[in-house]
Amino acid sequence: MKKLLEFLAFILIAQGVGAVAHHFFGWFKLWGLVHRIGFLSGYEVFAGITLIVLGVAVGGASEKVARAVR
Repeated sequence: MKKLLEFLAFILIAQGVGAVAHHFFGWFKLWGLVHRIGFLSGYEVFAGITLIVLGVAVGGASEKVARAVR
């Protein structure tokens, strides 16, 4: 379970960083998902920051799960 949560945290953080980088610099056009979702148009930075915060929270939860299993 810990590895799954760590992988999910990585994906969330990577998508958030990709969304912010794409908005400001135009990078990550091929694998970023936030700029492809229509209803997030105009809110890409907020969605990216939310994904980063959510990824950090899921990463912290994975540490709690690892401690609880011991």
